[in-house]
Amino acid sequence: MSNADQFGELLEAYALGALDAPERAALEAHLATNCPECTAALAEARWLVSQLAYAAPDAAPSDMLRGRLMQIVRAEAAQETASAAREIRVARAAKPAVPYWMWAAAAALLVVAVYSTWTARKLQEQVYETNQRAIAELNSREKIEEELAAVRREASILADPGSFKIALATSQPDLAPMQANWSPQLGIVLSGRKIQPPAGDRVLQLWLIPKAEGSKPIPSQTVRPDANGNFVLLVATPPGAMEDTKALAVTEEPAGGSPLPTTPPTWVGTTASASPTR
Repeated sequence: MSNADQFGELLEAYALGALDAPERAALEAHLATNCPECTAALAEARWLVSQLAYAAPDAAPSDMLRGRLMQIVRAEAAQETASAAREIRVARAAKPAVPYWMWAAAAALLVVAVYSTWTARKLQEQVYETNQRAIAELNSREKIEEELAAVRREASILADPGSFKIALATSQPDLAPMQANWSPQLGIVLSGRKIQPPAGDRVLQLWLIPKAEGSKPIPSQTVRPDANGNFVLLVATPPGAMEDTKALAVTEEPAGGSPLPTTPPTWVGTTASASPTR
C-alpha cells in the first residue's frame, strides 16, 4: 500500500483542519520527510477544499471524514458554551465557531440535494406523461381496429347471399323507413337515412319480437342518428334467432336503453316479409 493510500483520508481531514492533535502531529512528522506522494496528495486536497465554496462535490464525503467534522463542531460548540459571555463574543468576532468554508460546503450540498430532488420529480412527471400518451395511443389504435372490424362485418352481412332484407315501415308520414339485413351467421345490420334524432339524449332501441305467444320483446342495442339523420347499427350477436323472431321493432327510449319498451314502436318489420339479399 502506498503512503498516499495509507494517509489518504488523513490528508483530506488535514486540509480541512479536522484532525485532532495526535493525528495532526503524526501526519506533520511524516510530511516533514518530504514524501512526494503525500505532498502531491495534500496539494490536491487543499485545492479541492478551495473549490468547495464554488461548486458542489461530485460525491458525498466519506463516513470517516463526516464523523470527524461532526466531532470538531461538537467540541468547539461545547468549549464556546463553557466560556464567559464576553469571551464568547470576542472569540466569535475573531473566528466563527464553524468555519465559513464549512457553511459554504453545506450550502453547496443542500443545493445539490434540492436540484437532485427537483430533477427526479421532473423525470417522474415525464415518465408519467409518456405512459399516458402511450396508453391513449394504444386505446385509440384499439378503437380504430374495432371500428374497422365492425365495418368489415357490416359489409359482410350486406354482401352475404344468405342474409335477408327486412323493411321497417312507420305509420308516421314525416318519418323515413328503416331497413335491416339479417344474416343468421353474421348478425343484423340496421340502417336508416334522414331519420330525425330523438329529443335530448334519448335514443332509438332495436327490439326482437318473439313468435312464441305471450313472450316479451327482447331488447337489443341502441343508436342515435348523426346530424344528417343517418346511422348504421351492427348487432353482431342478436339476442334471438331469426326463425324464432316474428318481427323487428324500433322505439324511442331513454339514454342507455330500457329492459322493456317505454313507448309504442315507431318502426316495425316482420320477418315473414323478409326477402333474400340476392
